[in-house]
Amino acid sequence: MKLLQAHFGSSKNDDIKKVSPVQKFLENDIIRRLMSIIVLTLIWGLASSLLNDKDLLPSPIKVAESIKYHFSQELFFHISITLFRVFISFFLAIIIGSVIGIAMGRSKILDDYFDGWLILSLNVPALVTIILCFIWFGLNEVAAILAVAVNKIPTVTVILREGTKAIDERLIDVGKIYKLSKLKMITEIILPQLYPYIVSAARSGLALIWKIVLVVELLGRSNGVGFKINEFFSMFDTTSILAYTFVFIFFIMSIEWFFIKPLEKKLTSWR
Repeated sequence: MKLLQAHFGSSKNDDIKKVSPVQKFLENDIIRRLMSIIVLTLIWGLASSLLNDKDLLPSPIKVAESIKYHFSQELFFHISITLFRVFISFFLAIIIGSVIGIAMGRSKILDDYFDGWLILSLNVPALVTIILCFIWFGLNEVAAILAVAVNKIPTVTVILREGTKAIDERLIDVGKIYKLSKLKMITEIILPQLYPYIVSAARSGLALIWKIVLVVELLGRSNGVGFKINEFFSMFDTTSILAYTFVFIFFIMSIEWFFIKPLEKKLTSWR
């Protein structure tokens, strides 16, 4: 047995020693992601070079030049306006949807009464909600933000409702035995179990909300990324459309990488 252990142990050590620096470099998560982006950019450049009409799919270099040009104009202004609408709508949807979802998850009576409402709201097209909000409240900022939040609240509600139903009731019983206050019961037992669901709702919400915001801006606002994309569409300016799109995607992905992921890691560290 000792001989076998020594043999397999030495083989394992040999395998570890055989890992080359290049292999270690390629196994790095960040390097893999960067390589993936580089490959995608090369495919994009190749596809652009093969097309006769370069305006249909401009090269990455042309898009980069367009980004530089628009930054010297008003790109940052329109992106900041859109980000403002995204964040306000996002927080409204997360807060309202979480409250409703937790309430429905904890109360079977509420869940039975409002489940039909929830299914109905999930199936109403976003475009219909946007148009109705503009008709009811006018072409203003309140209608724009409300239209986006109303579209996302049902999704957040569903995620938090299911998360609340999955809470370990035994932990709540322990809290009752130790006579914890309602506030401590919520902050120390219920919320920690809901953090993964809240982060999931936030991640999916951010990805969906900014797309809805662009539609809202395209239909009823006079500024923002959606408004500019509509303007470039009327001029068949594909390069500028891609320039605005990629810059805005960069901002949204930065929020995902540098805020949501670290927050998720911190909130779920107790597990």
